[in-house]
Amino acid sequence: MTDPLAPAETFTASRWTKGNFFFPTRIVVSKLRVSRVKPRLLGSTEESIAISQVASVQISTGVVWSEIRIDSTGGSDPITSHGHRKADALRIRDLIETYQAAGPAK
Repeated sequence: MTDPLAPAETFTASRWTKGNFFFPTRIVVSKLRVSRVKPRLLGSTEESIAISQVASVQISTGVVWSEIRIDSTGGSDPITSHGHRKADALRIRDLIETYQAAGPAK
């Protein structure tokens, strides 16, 4: 069973990957939602999917970096992010599966 007070975990893409040098993308996983935060010079862009609405998590591993794709059951655009370490991508998937198995937050 998951801890109801568990803090969100944040995973930052490598600055050595395309599009992440100045403002690396972050994936934030909490017991309620998974979010992709892309910082900009002024502000940021955030997209999120409720944990209960995650349909699948796909990880594509390259030589050094992994790409993660999180699809929703609602038919909206998936959350995609590249430049993560393989261990981080696996941890994101494991957290989502653990939170889904625990059921709705109380």
